[in-house]
Amino acid sequence: MAERKFTPLGMVFPVSPVMLDRIETYRDRLRAHSGPLMDYIDWRPTPVHNVDVQNDTADLYRYFDSTEAAEFLYGCVAQAIDNDLPREIDFLRRNDKAMRRVMNTVEMPDMIAENLIRSIRLNENRLGRKCREGEFAKLTDDEVIAIEAIVREAFDGFTEA
Repeated sequence: MAERKFTPLGMVFPVSPVMLDRIETYRDRLRAHSGPLMDYIDWRPTPVHNVDVQNDTADLYRYFDSTEAAEFLYGCVAQAIDNDLPREIDFLRRNDKAMRRVMNTVEMPDMIAENLIRSIRLNENRLGRKCREGEFAKLTDDEVIAIEAIVREAFDGFTEA
């Protein structure tokens, strides 16, 4: 029997949304390093809106101080772990609770129940008239009232980002 190698799996954190929220700081960190180097780089724009570097720049990037970039990334990861992930888990728990209760109230496909919950949440815990007359026209008034209450209760105290 062949020996199996253990390959550790890395963890993936949703850092991109945090970085997007801090896009100006991210740009500043990149410019802090690359800005001063621009005098040493011969480049020209390409027809596809990219750049073509004309000289050897490997030495400019080989041993650079990436402390500020690493600190920025660390802050983004910390926010994702400390704030965003717990909030996302809280949302998923609340949404699952609402889904179970909605499905116990009215039988419908999961996708429609998800759309119903989303529509109610986006309209301040009320099912809007257009949705009520459209996709959810088959629901009775009593069912709508019950489902709105379920969604309101499931998401009570949850704040949007």
